[in-house]
Order: sequence, then C-alpha cells, then structure tokens
Amino acid sequence: MPSGPATSPAFVSVIIPAYNEGGHIGRLLAHLQRICGPDEAVEILVADGGSVDGTVAEAAAHGARVVPCPRRGRAAQLNHGAAHARGAILYFLHADTLPPATLLPDLRAAVATGAAAGCYRLRFDEAHWFLAANAWFTRFNFNGIRYGDQSLFVQRPVFGRAGGYREQMQLLEDQEIVGRLRRHGPFRVLTGYVVTSARRYRRNGIYRLQGVFALLTGLYWLGVSQPRLVQLYKRLVRG
Repeated sequence: MPSGPATSPAFVSVIIPAYNEGGHIGRLLAHLQRICGPDEAVEILVADGGSVDGTVAEAAAHGARVVPCPRRGRAAQLNHGAAHARGAILYFLHADTLPPATLLPDLRAAVATGAAAGCYRLRFDEAHWFLAANAWFTRFNFNGIRYGDQSLFVQRPVFGRAGGYREQMQLLEDQEIVGRLRRHGPFRVLTGYVVTSARRYRRNGIYRLQGVFALLTGLYWLGVSQPRLVQLYKRLVRG
C-alpha cells in the first residue's frame, strides 16, 4: 500500500549570541557542523554584539551566518537573532556550550510530542565534584535551577506570544524568560546533556564563583534592580 507524502522535518535555527569569542567560537561551530551533517532544515546564526576581535571572521569561516546586532547584551542579541531566523524551532545556545550529537532529532521529537519549549541537562568540562553536583540538579524541572548554559529551545509562535527576551535585563534573562514560556505550553527538560566550559570557574575559583551566582540569584528574586546586580557582578566576577 503506498504511503503518503513524507513530512518535511521542522526547520531549526541555532542562534548563538557572541561578543569577543574569537578563538572559542570556531570550536562550537565545527562541532555543530559535525552533528548537523547534511541536514538542510537547519541554519546557524551568530548574533554578534560588535566584537572587536576575530569573532566575525572566525564564525563566517566556519559557515555561520553572522547577524550584526545594533545593541550589545545577550537578551537584545538573542531577540535580534530570532528576528532574522527562519526556523520553526528556535534554539538559543551559548558560544562556550556544546550540544549533544542528537540535537536535531531531540528538538524535533520534543516539539512533535507537545513541548512548547525546553532545555537540556548540564555538564561541565571540568572533572570537579562540586561542579558535577551542581550540574546534577539541572535534571529537575523548576525555574530556580534554569541556567542559560543549558541552552533553550522554543517554538517560534510561543517565543512571539511570550514577548521574547526582556532586553532591559543584563543578568538572569534566561531564567526570567522560562517563567513566561511556561504560560504558553509544556516546558521539557530533555534527558540529554550539553557540555559547557568551566573557564569562568577556573578563573574565579569554583566555590567563590558559585557563591557569587547564588548571591546574585537570591538578590534578583528579592527584587534588586538590574543596574545594582550588574554593578555587583562586575565588581565580583573576573572575565
């Protein structure tokens, strides 16, 4: 019995905000090329916030479409990248985070089975017990442990209805948007893992930096203003 017409796979737009990621972003883009293979229903966009190093040239050399952003700031860059993307599924990814080889089937299957948005679990590229313990909790599906390093996928209409990222936010914009996305459908934590760089932990000290992040998150939930949080971040975090 003849089968019906094949259904085209959902188009995925991978959107990477970047600022002065020269020497780093090429590794991610080469990884994405390997795991996406010849799939024609995927595009990779680098939303550049005015880098003054080799980020733009490095991204273009690895086949990414570079989208210059009028404003620097992760939320603004992510929104600008989304506005230029073609995908039915938007996948927001940090420049120092590697998604699993199953990325495209994971995202398409999640959306096909009803997920409006979601993320992966987290692992670090540093074999330290404290970071491993910290990352272990990312398997649980509640907002207090949602980190931007986990990456984020969302159906385009849901992203639009939620209003995108809040561009006035310079910190914790990833955590904030998840609460709004949940109002528009199921949010799913996938069983796979992304691997993110621990370079900032190595630079600042693992326990010290985690303490700073806990402090900033607590102050955010207590209603401390973004300018004050940014001021504290710049004072306490190196690089």
